[in-house]
Amino acid sequence: MTFKQPQKLSAIAALIGAKMIGDEDFPVLGTNEIHMVQPGQIVFVNHPKYYDKALHSAATIILIDKEVDCPEGKALLVSDDPFRDFNAINTHFTRINNFKDELHDAEIGDGTFIHPSVVIGTEVSIGKNCHIFPNVVIGDRTVIGDNVIIQSNTVLGGDAFYYRKLNGNFDRLVSVGNVLIENNVEIGNGCTIDRGVTDSTIIGEGSVLDNQIQIGHDTIIGKRCLIASQTGIAGCCVIEDEVTIWGQVGMASGVRVEKGTVLLAKCGVNRDLKKGTYFGPIAEEFREYLRKEVRIKNLK
Repeated sequence: MTFKQPQKLSAIAALIGAKMIGDEDFPVLGTNEIHMVQPGQIVFVNHPKYYDKALHSAATIILIDKEVDCPEGKALLVSDDPFRDFNAINTHFTRINNFKDELHDAEIGDGTFIHPSVVIGTEVSIGKNCHIFPNVVIGDRTVIGDNVIIQSNTVLGGDAFYYRKLNGNFDRLVSVGNVLIENNVEIGNGCTIDRGVTDSTIIGEGSVLDNQIQIGHDTIIGKRCLIASQTGIAGCCVIEDEVTIWGQVGMASGVRVEKGTVLLAKCGVNRDLKKGTYFGPIAEEFREYLRKEVRIKNLK
């Protein structure tokens, strides 16, 4: 998330009651998760296992639960609960509506048809010549390009599935990102695409999604990808251009699939994949999978 105006370190420290280490005028441009954070942004860390990763990430402000040596050119915000305070910062700078306000300020392009049953949140932008079918839900801050088709019962911009366990309950990390649908995308019936926690979940230009597909927060689907029904893609994945994903594929969080890859039906992806054709519950190169099956058969 990028703030509408740059903030000072001292102002953010005062907002959350944290101790600051660094110049009080140190510029703060926004917040982000560690896998997408940019210079000028805040990242939070609340476990020693990840201190080094956060301190040496692209982030220049680290919201942390222990006072440590601050890397040169960076600043620290020391808090007793970085998760809580990351939420506090994000919700302070982002209007959280969640359909409680009947009014919206959507921008809708020429030639776009939206069925009367469609529900639209606030700060939504829809391009030209789109067709939005009945019972679609479009969450806050969603951006839809031109010539997009969204079929019935699809939900864009639901909350990210991101929690911590606290006092025996699950505590949500509030989603202040959005969904970005680029031009010439087609999305089938009953799909769910979660908005980013602090950034965008992106469906690239010319991609086509079948029915009943789940795409997690902050995942990026490239251009001209083809995804068949009942596929589940976790958060923070990167699917490069022209990837084909067949039915019931499951993908763990944070993986990258190289351009031009084919994932056959029911493939399980638990790691980054180079270009190729894959199959199996733990994705294997398809020809190797077949050779293995032949070897097993010949043992009988």
